[in-house]
Amino acid sequence: MAYETLVAVFDTAAHADAALRALQAGGFHRSDISVVDVKHFADSTMAEKPGLWNTLFGGDLHEHEAHVYSQTVADGGVVLTLRTIDSEVAHAQGILNIHQPVDVHDRAVTAGIAPAAHVEAVERKLEAVPLAKTQIAAVAPALAKAQPDVLRLAEEQLQVGKEAVETGRTRVRRFVTEKEVSADVTLHEEHAEVFRRAVSDPQFMGDIDWADGEIEVIETAEHALVNKTARVVEEIGLKKVGTDHVETIHEKLRRQHAEVINLGVDTQRS
Repeated sequence: MAYETLVAVFDTAAHADAALRALQAGGFHRSDISVVDVKHFADSTMAEKPGLWNTLFGGDLHEHEAHVYSQTVADGGVVLTLRTIDSEVAHAQGILNIHQPVDVHDRAVTAGIAPAAHVEAVERKLEAVPLAKTQIAAVAPALAKAQPDVLRLAEEQLQVGKEAVETGRTRVRRFVTEKEVSADVTLHEEHAEVFRRAVSDPQFMGDIDWADGEIEVIETAEHALVNKTARVVEEIGLKKVGTDHVETIHEKLRRQHAEVINLGVDTQRS
């Protein structure tokens, strides 16, 4: 895709502003349009220097064109430029021509800036440069108003946007449950056991202790002691994981076409 820069010169800011608004209405973006007038120069005499315009528009600019730009801006005019794809040159040029731009080549001759022969040679050279084979042309609103017998052809263009919608929620909830557990433990017990035995040993037949007496044994038993400890065994959280997928959108676009019908005197289509 190639781009071209169109330059239009207007004697008044009003004509330039109308052309700018018409270009925007015709679908050209404001960022592709530049407007140069004397207010853009810190020193108004800078606009009168033709070399400045060669810096702005490149070396293809002819000397008489640069002089016309300088003279027009110095007199309060405006230079408007549009950068567009080569297939929309005819469309843009048609819009600009409605708003009475200066005929730069004619102005160069009538103002005595360049001889007519030189200007005509340049014009022939420019006319020999072909436009892109495919041109996107549309009827500007002002032209349609001036020419009521015009059919407007429209077409739909597909614009696909994106919108985030809620498809569900995931929630993690913490709660407590209980379960029965069991564990085996061995418990020790000590009990008193009374035993008796017969004594026949002669040594115990001597002195007898007739005083009261008692013996005692402490009985013990182990009991299970239960203690519970808690510790963190797991962490759980939530995070978002994004995935992309390509979805093909199918839609039908309408476009208007024009058919030229030549009707003879016998009303038969030819």
